[in-house]
Amino acid sequence: MKEIILECDINAVRIDSWLSTTLEDYSRTYIQKLCQEGNVLVNGAQAKSNLKLKSGDKIVVNVPEPELLNIEAEEIPLDIVYEDEHIIIINKPKGMVVHPAAGNYTGTLVNALMKHCGDTLSDINGVIRPGIVHRIDKDTSGLLVVAKSNKAHEKLSNKLRTHDIKREYIALVEGIIYENNGKIDAPIGRHPLDRKKMSVNLNNGRDAITHFKVLERFSTATYLGLKLETGRTHQIRVHLSYINHPVIGDAVYGRKKQRFDTHGQALHAIRLQFEHPITGEDMRFETAVPDYFQKLLQELEEAK
Repeated sequence: MKEIILECDINAVRIDSWLSTTLEDYSRTYIQKLCQEGNVLVNGAQAKSNLKLKSGDKIVVNVPEPELLNIEAEEIPLDIVYEDEHIIIINKPKGMVVHPAAGNYTGTLVNALMKHCGDTLSDINGVIRPGIVHRIDKDTSGLLVVAKSNKAHEKLSNKLRTHDIKREYIALVEGIIYENNGKIDAPIGRHPLDRKKMSVNLNNGRDAITHFKVLERFSTATYLGLKLETGRTHQIRVHLSYINHPVIGDAVYGRKKQRFDTHGQALHAIRLQFEHPITGEDMRFETAVPDYFQKLLQELEEAK
């Protein structure tokens, strides 16, 4: 049983709503199930899912251990940028899911890593997410760091929490952004109506900051470089949609009818920088702009 201890920082909000926003890995439906099973305590007493919290309430959430699943190693090609005994840097292709989840237990990055690394991956995150320190979306391509040792995993997780892992992206967005650079500072939480989505949530969201720089302007689109100051779920996609410049190809946060056949958002994690968790060496990685992105750049250039 995993125990999560929290303190409420807001008045008159339902516990299931507050917890599903605060604990991004758990849906509101799952939180309600935990409440029904007596696994959520407020000030020492079992809480129903409709309980209204007060600022300062002490909350304990007991999360049962997940059902053991048999995740198979699979022979899937990997674009390995760097590897040593503690970490491995992967350039993930568009369309690949990072780790198994309900209904999708094969063909993921984890399945491929299990074949390549054997039993050397960190086991801190359990059988579903061995070695996974951070994620990028299925249809986002680019760099991510994976931990092979538990010590490396712990230190990388700490660096992620303190924003000491620098992540840079490139994106093509709808419309013209006239400012040469800017900062989007808007809290992100679960969408109030669609729990599968995230949204800017001024009341219950968590701090989220994205910096952008215009790299090139086209007649109907803008090419951006982006830096994450925080790392919320779908942060870049939500923030760019919030300022009315959604990522091209983003069917969730962008246009319902897309103009280009991109098979997902035109978003690529192009640079990664951090201090090696064991040696302390300054690690810097950069990938080439992927083919699908280059093709879209060319189409936009030709349409000028």
